[in-house]
Amino acid sequence: MDDRATSTHKDEPEAILHGGDLAAVSRLYPDAPLPWIDLSTGINPIPYPVPTVPAESWTRLPSKPDEDALLSVAAARYRLQTPASIVAAAGTQALLQILPRLRASSSVAVFAPTYEEHELCWRRCGHRVRLVDKVDALAEADVAIVVNPNNPTGRLLPRATLHLLGVTLARRNGLLVVDEAFADFCPVEASLIPNLPPATLVLRSFGKAYGLAGLRLGFAITSQDLADQLRRALGPWAVSGPALAMGSIALADDQWLRDARVRLVSDGQRLDTMLTASGCQIHSLGSRALGGTPLFRLVENANAAALAERLARHGIHVRRFPAQPNWLRFGLPGDESEWQRLAQALGGAF
Repeated sequence: MDDRATSTHKDEPEAILHGGDLAAVSRLYPDAPLPWIDLSTGINPIPYPVPTVPAESWTRLPSKPDEDALLSVAAARYRLQTPASIVAAAGTQALLQILPRLRASSSVAVFAPTYEEHELCWRRCGHRVRLVDKVDALAEADVAIVVNPNNPTGRLLPRATLHLLGVTLARRNGLLVVDEAFADFCPVEASLIPNLPPATLVLRSFGKAYGLAGLRLGFAITSQDLADQLRRALGPWAVSGPALAMGSIALADDQWLRDARVRLVSDGQRLDTMLTASGCQIHSLGSRALGGTPLFRLVENANAAALAERLARHGIHVRRFPAQPNWLRFGLPGDESEWQRLAQALGGAF
């Protein structure tokens, strides 16, 4: 799941361009050196080592005991008291698309700029969607949507602010949706879990933090009533057998997550040094944004288009934003050869 920053109202839902479109980019630059380095997504470049899963995970339908085992591990990982309030799906994108179908026509406020699929999914289901940039405007809607930490800006709203927003919406049968897809490596107090306010649904992505986006696994954490509605809408076998098995193993591995967090801090500092030396501003969006998350950096550069072009000719793909032509988003390189290629393409040795 990736993003494009939004700043304008759309009258008609339309397809969204995402990062990770390496095949299309490589066709535009056929002479670029191989292999391509894809920094256009916010996916952990050093994935969880794929474990050996039982052979029957591939040959039989996913079982309820296996799903229950995953939900139990996920509940512990996300600090929930009970798995009854957590729902597993084939990626958070599936949950994004189903959730708008469960509510009658509503006014929806999306805290923007942010991941555009939220806006698109609610529009396609006939809801009245506005893009807003003030928290007070979120409280005026029937449904408020916040990506926290935000993609792509890294903006992080305080937990107390979101809790108050959830309470406000609950008083009039509203709903707060908080997308925490990039929260795994943030301080634990950044998450609304485990003290979930009323009328609130939190989305968590497995693939980004664990570097296994192709597995397609995500979670919704909410009230038991809404969780039951989501389960019914998803139907049977919502998550594949291999995903149930791999997710159960990875989410239980505390040490891997701790080690990944340490590495990402170090790698993020290294990337910051490279980008600032090349003329990019990481913290240029003021108090509204932090410039990224542990899995990516958003930069501003007056010559962003030229920089992206230069990187592409070196076989390095970064995320561009048509609505914000001075923005670029950089994921983290995966190994030392990728770091060296990025340093060379940026014009220096780091």
